[in-house]
Amino acid sequence: MNLSTGRTQRRHTLALALVLALLVVFALRLVYVQAIDGPALAEAAQTSRLRTSVINAPRGEILDSEGVVLATSILTVDVIVDQRQIADFTYEPDGADHKEYGAVAAARLMAPLLGRDERELGAELVGTRGYLVLAKGVTPEIWQRIKAFGINGVTAENRSDRAYPAGNTAGNIVGFVGRDGKGQAGLELTLNGLLTGTPGARTVEIGSAGQVIPTGQQSRTDALPGTDVHLTIMRDLQWTAQQAVDATVARYGAQWAAAAVIEVSTGRILALADSGAVDPNDPGASPEGARGSRAVQNVYEPGSTGKVATLASALEEGLITPTTLFTVPYQYRTENGQLITDHTPHATWRLTTTGILADSSNTGTVQIGQLMTAQTRYDYLRRFGLGERTDLGLAGESAGILHAPEDQDGRMRYTMMFGQGLAVNLVQNTGIMATLGNGGVHVTPRLVDGFTEPGGRYRPVPPGEQTQVVSQETSREMIRMMESVVEDGTGKRAAINGYRVAGKTGTAQTADGAGGLSATVASFVGVAPAEAPKIAVGVVVYKPTSGFFGGTIAAPIFHDVAAFALQSLGVAPSTTEPDPYPLNADDEPATN
Repeated sequence: MNLSTGRTQRRHTLALALVLALLVVFALRLVYVQAIDGPALAEAAQTSRLRTSVINAPRGEILDSEGVVLATSILTVDVIVDQRQIADFTYEPDGADHKEYGAVAAARLMAPLLGRDERELGAELVGTRGYLVLAKGVTPEIWQRIKAFGINGVTAENRSDRAYPAGNTAGNIVGFVGRDGKGQAGLELTLNGLLTGTPGARTVEIGSAGQVIPTGQQSRTDALPGTDVHLTIMRDLQWTAQQAVDATVARYGAQWAAAAVIEVSTGRILALADSGAVDPNDPGASPEGARGSRAVQNVYEPGSTGKVATLASALEEGLITPTTLFTVPYQYRTENGQLITDHTPHATWRLTTTGILADSSNTGTVQIGQLMTAQTRYDYLRRFGLGERTDLGLAGESAGILHAPEDQDGRMRYTMMFGQGLAVNLVQNTGIMATLGNGGVHVTPRLVDGFTEPGGRYRPVPPGEQTQVVSQETSREMIRMMESVVEDGTGKRAAINGYRVAGKTGTAQTADGAGGLSATVASFVGVAPAEAPKIAVGVVVYKPTSGFFGGTIAAPIFHDVAAFALQSLGVAPSTTEPDPYPLNADDEPATN
């Protein structure tokens, strides 16, 4: 063997060795890939083909006390298209001898159902986008008709939209949600955690063209709906109250008005109406300041309705009786020199306690109030529920303004006796009457009766906290006295045919925005039927430009709302007549 041949053999041997080594490497790599790393790579590949979509959870419903839906979630569908798959669609119309293809065929089928122009829709179907929303908020029924066509690449995503079938009725209570589906106002905001459900998920495996692989991996976790909320509100009564306050605002040029109806034995609020209530379906149409509830957010001086608490406290303390006589001048000078005047000039009267209340005398009320210490009067007001929030669950609820005795100046300690120098919201003021109508027991008011959980279990709200403020006897005497306000005093326009009514008017001065106190707040609070009270109704009309007095413009709202409430609740008309206390020394009604 020559040298050249040897060299050739060595090169062949080396080449063969390199090939064998390379084959060994490839073999080892193949073993590694298939046996060791294979499962992980396969899992990664499959994971890259998985697509997960969220299944929106229906938000809980809000219902009135009789199960009428005030807020609900409507299931709708967003129609989605993968443009890359449309070209493969083939359609053969019934009875035709030809086929239609792609975007043209798909558009012709879907356009009528989606309310779209066929040519415009066809143009949207052409392209290379893998995800394009063709239509939002399509009903499930329409989607099922589209789905039946079997159009390549056309799928759907479920969504849940909020709807308010009652419009603005109770809109100030129910509130509304934002575009993200979260509560923005009212109970939608404060109960958002309960109303919001738990979203579900759907996972599918897709092919290279974006289509779902029928035999591929699939999983689904159903969404869990939110909790339903059952209100104490009666929708029809709420609507009636809203109509009444809206009409009064329009007629008397007031900034706003509100009305509240409370079931005296339970504290359940049957209506809480604000003028200009927001429509949750279109909250942007209402000014921002009108999207909540002024009945709990805004406070006002109760005026003469505040005399009710003063007289009830003095009766409970045993300092007066309904027939105690007082000398009541037009002007009265207090021990510290404060000059108190009545609403209208008059000669000096000899009035009973009942007459002072019926004629709404400031000077007479101060004489009664000063029989008690400032601390005693303050303690009673607190037990009546003033100076603290009722926690109804509405955002922005005010506690009102109630100054402690040490914070009352020389004049305030007297003006508070007749409802000025302190501030309440409407629910607080109505609550005083509800307490007297309930035998002197104050029940914490509430707006919610209970909750229905996703599984269907109903969970009632516990009864409100009860506080004995005054005795049952004091309550009966106060209601008998307040019947005279409606029968012979300033509240005659609150009278309801067939029912005995007890109540109190109020007219308070308030800031006019120009540095003066020429503006007024007119109010009325009362109970019915007086012999066995079922409801307490409170009304406030803020800064009217005409009318002004509580007996003139607030009492008629009480009449309309209370009359409707009594009929709706099936309360039988009164079968007894009032038994009034004398109003003055001559047993004659006091007149202005």
